[in-house]
Amino acid sequence: MNITVQSIKFNADQKLIEFIQRKTGKLNQFLDSIIGGECYLRLENVDDEANKVSEIKINIPGSQLFAKGQAKSFEEATDIAVESLRRQINKHKTKTKTQASNHKEILTTEEEEY
Repeated sequence: MNITVQSIKFNADQKLIEFIQRKTGKLNQFLDSIIGGECYLRLENVDDEANKVSEIKINIPGSQLFAKGQAKSFEEATDIAVESLRRQINKHKTKTKTQASNHKEILTTEEEEY
């Protein structure tokens, strides 16, 4: 999977970019039809220590999945966002499987009528 990392108003370290690409690359284990993605890194203007935000958007056939993580470090924020995407992928796969099985049931009942 090809993922573009963009850091807003700062320069991201190469180690951080490689970390994000490695973490998001593991999503291919759950869904191998991922087309690509984008990751946006930015600093929130808040008093809290957890001011680092990682937003990840991945493109899959027919849809887009989006997750946002906020933590004390970009690595933690990325972990949160990737875990959220993993859950969304599992939910998407379950949903498409049930739609496919419902479609098969409709076809078999229509064939019986003929």
